[in-house]
Amino acid sequence: MIMKKTFLSFLILVLVFSACTGNKKSAQLFPQSNFDTIVDSKKVSLYTLKNANGMTAQVTNYGARLVDLWVADKAGDFKDVIWGFENIKGYLHATDMFAGPIVGRYGNRIGKGQFTLDGKSYQLTLNNNGHHLHGGINGFYKKVWDARPFKNDKGEDAVELTYLSPAGEEGYPGNLTIKVTYAITANNELTINYSATTDSATIINPTSHCYFNLHGTTAQSSNSHVLTIFADKYTPTDSLLIPTGEIVTVENTPLDFRKPTAVGERIKTDFMALKYGKGYDHNFVLNKKAGEITLAAEVFEPATGIVMKVSTDQPAIQFYSGNFMDGKDTGKRGDKHDYRTGIALEAQNYPDAPNHANFPTAVLKPGETYKQVSIYAFEVKK
Repeated sequence: MIMKKTFLSFLILVLVFSACTGNKKSAQLFPQSNFDTIVDSKKVSLYTLKNANGMTAQVTNYGARLVDLWVADKAGDFKDVIWGFENIKGYLHATDMFAGPIVGRYGNRIGKGQFTLDGKSYQLTLNNNGHHLHGGINGFYKKVWDARPFKNDKGEDAVELTYLSPAGEEGYPGNLTIKVTYAITANNELTINYSATTDSATIINPTSHCYFNLHGTTAQSSNSHVLTIFADKYTPTDSLLIPTGEIVTVENTPLDFRKPTAVGERIKTDFMALKYGKGYDHNFVLNKKAGEITLAAEVFEPATGIVMKVSTDQPAIQFYSGNFMDGKDTGKRGDKHDYRTGIALEAQNYPDAPNHANFPTAVLKPGETYKQVSIYAFEVKK
């Protein structure tokens, strides 16, 4: 009798456990057919990366962009924490083209689209209030990259994306070959590794431009995210967000995120830098030595318990709080891309660096190889 009761109790526990784990929400992936098409005579497709913990990303070679990124919350349910669309048509017709792609050649802004290199002046295309933004009118985010899915030397799912940017494209000098490799690690990290070479001196500053919402839906504002940025200084701008060349302290300003602070807590402060960007849209100078891979920012959403840690070898990170989002685009699962329902944390060189001698160089010369590493690591806090 005792053995029967013990067995019955064990059976009940197994059933309860199975029911609980069975109710966990897993990643809801899109079929490859949603992205199978031809753009500019090149094949577009979709690639899925996953680890044993269930963390999953899908990547399309259109714009070398992240389509979704599924991570576990404190209840064990998986949530898609980036903006995007469920098929290629959404990306081709989006009002905001910057949901998830690699942008470049030069991410962020170059004043008046002008710079001088080796004594020669260059004029880039203008696409943002008379300035050059994220590589121009037809930057990397609109290109079809060559894709190679593979297992890396650690046995992790990865995809390598390659694009040849011809000399003169968007006004840039040099034939530039860029490779970007996404991987999902066993430690619940999304890693992004960049490399690039050129046959003539040029400038380069690519970055990943994802909009994150750790609620897993834009139905809830990203203003609730608690943000830490490991930066003592930032680069002030003029009213059109072009750097003045100054590098100043964040101390005693609403740009001081050295201690965890909710994104929305000080966003309406009467501070000129916030007025210019209609909220946060600022380049933070990271506390680090050049080339070191260090923690740049940390984001925590109390409602889901999701923590995102951003590490990079880049000198700066751009924090954007979604001030120009207007709800015109409807994304995955009916999510409206509304005002302040996503944030961007873009590892980068300083904006407009080619025009400021005191900023880190953005020049790439023949025989050199540009390298960048950015890591988005996820965990939960209960």
